[in-house]
Amino acid sequence: MDSFNIEAIDEVIHGRVRLGVMAYLAGREGADFNQLKARLQATDGNLSVHLRKLEEAGYVGVEKRFVDRKPLTRVRLTDRGRAAFVAYLDAMAILVAESN
Repeated sequence: MDSFNIEAIDEVIHGRVRLGVMAYLAGREGADFNQLKARLQATDGNLSVHLRKLEEAGYVGVEKRFVDRKPLTRVRLTDRGRAAFVAYLDAMAILVAESN
């Protein structure tokens, strides 16, 4: 039985940087912008664009504030984002299983 559905692959998550953000945040309460930038080896601009796309989809929440007069951006997975990430992983698991 062919149960794989290409439509189940979430295009918002599927990009390398966005997938990295989702995977990194999945095991944490959140992360600051510089942590994500370092872990994903992304530039400020590149990471900002990807975070905006994830935020527009409702997958991450972004909080901007100042600490000691320095800007601090914190990112966390939303409940919707966590559910979308699990669904993405399930879809990929089906793809891998069917390729064997």
